Amino acid sequence: VQLQASGGGLVQAGGSLRLSCAVSGLPFGGYVMGWFRQAPGKEREFVAGIHWRGFIRDYADSVKGRFTISSDDARNTVYLQMNSLKPEDTADYYCAVDRTYYIGRTENEYDYWGQGTQVTVSS
Repeated sequence: VQLQASGGGLVQAGGSLRLSCAVSGLPFGGYVMGWFRQAPGKEREFVAGIHWRGFIRDYADSVKGRFTISSDDARNTVYLQMNSLKPEDTADYYCAVDRTYYIGRTENEYDYWGQGTQVTVSS
């Protein structure tokens, strides 16, 4: 199983970025995709999750209303659209797969991880 995250970069506060995570090696559907982030000196935290069919989504309170998670079945890819970015959103962002139907919010609930993609928001 491979997860390839991309789309990070440097953006000014108030700007937008879209992260992508391409998944390969898993039968499509029937699992949860999540995005986590880890800022320097802090623990990794849940950002957003989606059941692959897109019927159920969950967001951390800190990003609700600004970030949107979505999936593209045809491309086996999940996206994280990040709008109204703030300096406190600066972190390495990771995508992960949980082979259950429940959108977990803790790291140990996820089975596979991609490499991080760095997001830096300047004030």
